[in-house]
Amino acid sequence: MSSVSPLRRREVIDALRRGAVPSAGLDLLAVGLDRFHRAIDEDLEAVAAGGSVFKAVRGEYGSGKTFFVRWIAERAKRANLATAEVQVSENETPLHRLETVYRRLTERLTTTTFPPSALRPVVDGWFYALEEDVLAAGKVDSDDAAALDRAVGVLLDQRLADVSRSAPAFAAALRGYRTAGLSGDAATADAVLAWLGGQPHVAAAARRVAGVKGNLDHFAALSFLQGLLAVLRDSGHPGLLLVLDEVETLQRVRSDARDKALNALRQLIDEVYSGRFPGLYLVITGTPAFYDGQQGVQRLAPLAQRLAVDFDTDPRFDNPRAVQIRLPGFTVDSLVELGGRVRDLYADGSSAAARVRDLVDDAYLGQLARAVAGGLGGKVGIVPRLYLKKLVSDVLDRVDQFPDFDPRQHYAPTMSSAEMTDVERNAASADEIALDL
Repeated sequence: MSSVSPLRRREVIDALRRGAVPSAGLDLLAVGLDRFHRAIDEDLEAVAAGGSVFKAVRGEYGSGKTFFVRWIAERAKRANLATAEVQVSENETPLHRLETVYRRLTERLTTTTFPPSALRPVVDGWFYALEEDVLAAGKVDSDDAAALDRAVGVLLDQRLADVSRSAPAFAAALRGYRTAGLSGDAATADAVLAWLGGQPHVAAAARRVAGVKGNLDHFAALSFLQGLLAVLRDSGHPGLLLVLDEVETLQRVRSDARDKALNALRQLIDEVYSGRFPGLYLVITGTPAFYDGQQGVQRLAPLAQRLAVDFDTDPRFDNPRAVQIRLPGFTVDSLVELGGRVRDLYADGSSAAARVRDLVDDAYLGQLARAVAGGLGGKVGIVPRLYLKKLVSDVLDRVDQFPDFDPRQHYAPTMSSAEMTDVERNAASADEIALDL
């Protein structure tokens, strides 16, 4: 790990110290994911070539679903795909309102070059690519701005012909954005781009400039997604990884909203399989209860049929190419391996590297893992977040800063309810727990 840059090392360690999943550098921590490498890379290759893929990720709370999809996102970015991670929730992002899902997608859109929201640079890059294609054809003089603008408009219509048949407003908004930008009207350009990204409450004056009406609705959202994929492709990004995380929250919404959301998910999956979204890699995450329970997928028979996978066999022989894949979950041994990677990553950036590796050896990592698991009712599967948080902030930081600190002698770890998630708190069922090392 000595080849890891100081900035990347710091970002990973800082995230773990906060008890969060790092936004980058996840390959450094990927324990137990070897079985998925080939299948995921095959999916990414298919998407980059113009195909579309759907995958459902299954795992208990704390099993690393968010880590896993962000690990996929890192691999997607290496293939120059754009990515977007959307948290499904009853109030903020209800799945039965696809226009809201689309809006969150554009807000969280990111590429290898641009952080969220990357919508503006992607659209600007697309128009630049259209201009380059027009000039490369040799029929327009680069000094003739009016002729160039007309030719770009013609090419825009050609590239978005399929989208315009179902959502002409998408192309109209793009034309309005370009017109406002070229005329120096930045405020109108911003407003039109916001409308294109699904934002509500855009000023009527800006919408009139673009020739569009009202707000994006549920039915137009899928066409706008189709248009966004076309823009991404022509601007140098062959596809989009869209993650719908925590879909299991559907189990807690009203029954009518739940039924609409499940049907929207079924519709979205069918559209992926129909080939409507070339370049889309759609991933959802959920708990086993969501996939198997009567308040989740099983409530809608057509959806259950599409996601059905037999998990009664030995987990060692799970098929990574299946539509639904099961994360293996953590054991004490895999926690020790994960802790060892974090320790070595930390040590490589420490002036006390030898002491870090000596005092926080594998034996101590195992003791800490078992202690934290014991404090959470022995549920090893939900331990990783707290385990890594305590390892970094309570142990490694102190070993690094205090020459006379020995975690075996000077550290008596406890867990308070304030630092736990709801799932961890339910497992612990106590306000403060002393951990026996």
